[in-house]
Amino acid sequence: MDLDAYSAAHSDEWDRLDALARRRRFAGRDADELIDHYQAAATHLSAISTTAGDVPERERLSVALSRARLRFTGAQAEPLAQLARYATREVPAALYRIRFLTLVVAALFTIVAALYAVWIGSNPAVLASLGDYEMLRRYAEQDFVNYYSESSEASFAGQVWVNNAWIAAQCVAFGISGFWVPFVLLQNAQGVGQSAAIMAEFDRLDVFFLNIAPHGQLELYCIFVAAAAGLMIFWAWVAPGSRTRLQALAEDGRALFAVIGGLVVGLLVSGIVEGYVTRQEWPDVIRIGIGALALAWFLWLQWGVGRAATRDGETGDLDPISRGARVVVAD
Repeated sequence: MDLDAYSAAHSDEWDRLDALARRRRFAGRDADELIDHYQAAATHLSAISTTAGDVPERERLSVALSRARLRFTGAQAEPLAQLARYATREVPAALYRIRFLTLVVAALFTIVAALYAVWIGSNPAVLASLGDYEMLRRYAEQDFVNYYSESSEASFAGQVWVNNAWIAAQCVAFGISGFWVPFVLLQNAQGVGQSAAIMAEFDRLDVFFLNIAPHGQLELYCIFVAAAAGLMIFWAWVAPGSRTRLQALAEDGRALFAVIGGLVVGLLVSGIVEGYVTRQEWPDVIRIGIGALALAWFLWLQWGVGRAATRDGETGDLDPISRGARVVVAD
């Protein structure tokens, strides 16, 4: 087949097919014309695929056929149905894919934070470099606890939600760089270790844990999930397997960006706990129990709902039509 001659001979038909498929409304005769062009173009696609293989003309025609097929074989899903599928299928499946890497990240973060706390606590010179004695004492005895009640509940919850969501989004979006996720994790582990060391110096380590436990369980776990997603995107670029790097990044990037939706909600819940629960003078078992329930909900979404969605073939990626079908398959 002379592909150039074949394309020139049928280009007007393909253009007409694409134009009809893009119309929002058309008359009955236009619908008939759309079907006629669709049937002819399907034959053209078959001929090109058989003789020329994967060429630009084939891709162009496949996309036009996909768009046309939607006009007479079905309509787009309702927005609420799409949102429900995203929340109950795509997000949990994406979270499930990175479940074990999330645990690895959590373990490494905990080890680094603990080592940093021990290093500061066992070196008076390092502790002194953080500030003068009175400033550190005031931090341990007043500022650490007062931080959670210095603003109104709603304002404080909103602040921590936006801040943590921004950190999580950076981990996912810039994970491809390979260095951003380790940098963010190290920075936050150092901060946690430093606070623990100061509190321990003034025999307030129990206050430290009792005040971060209510919200910190879900908050930190969400950051670990974001870090795992970013690292997975980086790994898709480093080791794409049988896929091209561009294809691996596109597929895993779309799928793992679904994680952000789950993290936004998870961090909103942890922000509410931090703003409304942590500051309360309730029994510690109640405050920490509320935080544990919040974490249990997120773990159920990741490990329970995500496992079921994955069994049904979900990966977190968009459905074929939404991400653009490459080839039309005849029924």
